[in-house]
Amino acid sequence: MFQSRVSVAILMVIATVLSRILPHPPNFTPVLAVSLFSGAYLTDRRIALVVPILAMFVSDLYLGFHDLMPVVYGLMVVSVLYGKQIGTSVKKSFGYTLVGSVVFFVVTNLAVWVTSGMYTLDLSGLGQCFVMAIPFFQNSILGDLIYSGILFGSMAFLNRTVFVTAKQTI
Repeated sequence: MFQSRVSVAILMVIATVLSRILPHPPNFTPVLAVSLFSGAYLTDRRIALVVPILAMFVSDLYLGFHDLMPVVYGLMVVSVLYGKQIGTSVKKSFGYTLVGSVVFFVVTNLAVWVTSGMYTLDLSGLGQCFVMAIPFFQNSILGDLIYSGILFGSMAFLNRTVFVTAKQTI
């Protein structure tokens, strides 16, 4: 069983890396979904934490590093920890994905506003920062929901069909 979990983890890292380096709409990636899914389904907490961090790090080696990496990586760790609360619930995965998308949007844009020097450090600059980020948020939330739906939906389907059948034949 451990070996199959490690195989799933390796496949998730590879798929996440590819999704970030192959052409795609900005911010339309499975990073949040993989973080939540890792937390929900990988029972070894170390592996659950390593999967999204390793995927981001490997793809960042290719894409380049940036000043917000500590914030982004920290949010991924938090997402893995929240993923533990989801368990096998598809409904919870939807809710946590929505909340995760909003939290990611708010926290990263606050960090951009404070650290980038692109915006004035007043309410006008804060508003401008968030307005400029809306197109990225649309892609993020859409990608997060689609990838979470695929990951959690597929696992729910497998749990009801393949894994049940396998238990019955043993």
